Amino acid sequence: MNTLDLTAPLVVVAGRPIGLGEALAAAAAVLLALALLAAAAIVRAGRERARAEAAAGALEGRIAELVRLQSETSGRLRAMTEIIGERQSDLARAVSERLDGMGHRLGHSMAEQTRATHESLATLAERLGRIDEARETIGRLTGHVMALERIFSDKQTRGAFGQGRMEAIVADALPPDAYTFQATLSSGTRPDCLIHLPNGQPGLVIDAKFPLEAWNRINAAETPEAARPAEAQFRRDVLKHVEDIRSRYFLPGETQDTAFLFVPSESVFAHIHERFEDVVARAGAVRVVFVSPSLLLLSIQLVQAILRDARMREQAHVIQAEVRRLVEDIGRLNERVLNLGRHFGQVSVDIDQIAVTTAKIAKRGARIDALEVGAGETAVAGDDIRPDPMSRESAA
Repeated sequence: MNTLDLTAPLVVVAGRPIGLGEALAAAAAVLLALALLAAAAIVRAGRERARAEAAAGALEGRIAELVRLQSETSGRLRAMTEIIGERQSDLARAVSERLDGMGHRLGHSMAEQTRATHESLATLAERLGRIDEARETIGRLTGHVMALERIFSDKQTRGAFGQGRMEAIVADALPPDAYTFQATLSSGTRPDCLIHLPNGQPGLVIDAKFPLEAWNRINAAETPEAARPAEAQFRRDVLKHVEDIRSRYFLPGETQDTAFLFVPSESVFAHIHERFEDVVARAGAVRVVFVSPSLLLLSIQLVQAILRDARMREQAHVIQAEVRRLVEDIGRLNERVLNLGRHFGQVSVDIDQIAVTTAKIAKRGARIDALEVGAGETAVAGDDIRPDPMSRESAA
């Protein structure tokens, strides 16, 4: 009969052979551990059951306490509900009173606000009307500006604009015989205006064709670099026009050696003198003078004064003859005044003599009043009556 070898290797774990005996011993240990764990679990289950029973008893006590507290809370809630109902009615009454007061104040405030709103709307409507009028005015001005832009964009139209403005200034200040528009000179040239000076002096030429193309290009330039070629072109155009005026309109014995170049804009005139002093200086060197509308008006007024003075000198002999006659009339008036003075002197002497006679007449009347007349005789008391020498003169 074969015997069981307990040391024979059964399995190899981690390179170590384990025999049957070791395996049985390990299995017995595992069973023992499991039995111990089961006993411990039974003990713990008993403890848990005891604890659960104790907790259930405590829970029943707490539930009873909660029921008691719930009943007390219900009573308190009923009391609080009654109090809250009373307070709510008082609050509703107070709120109603306040709402009535607030409604009255709100209605008054709304009426005031409505009145103020109506006034504000009326004012706003008036201002909107003014804004509409201003908008219409701006629209008209825009149309005028666009018309001026069209005028200044066309060279021929722009020249007519400068010509028209110059003619208006000259025609308003001078008599018709003191100027000629588009006069024809002996050379065949036709200046825009020729002012006739007195005493046979040569006429003064006014040119109204100022070159503005390059000036507009200067204003249209957005950068200084773009403006430099336009400024150079403007200098060339203006100096060429100045040279044309000097060569075409300076005729000895027929025109003055100075001519006016009319600039139809005060702002352009100011910018030229500010930014192009060299052009103004070179034009002045050849006796071509830039004039703005205000300077042209001042110059025309000076010419008007010169013409008036010339007319006064032309009428000097008439004035002298009239003064001579006036002196003769004054002499005759002096003689007549002297004669009248002599007549007044004679009248004064006559009046004095008349006063003497009336005094004597008064004395005689007094004496006659003092006479004493007796029976059969007539006598004069005191003095005899002498004849008055003035009486003979008066009789004569």
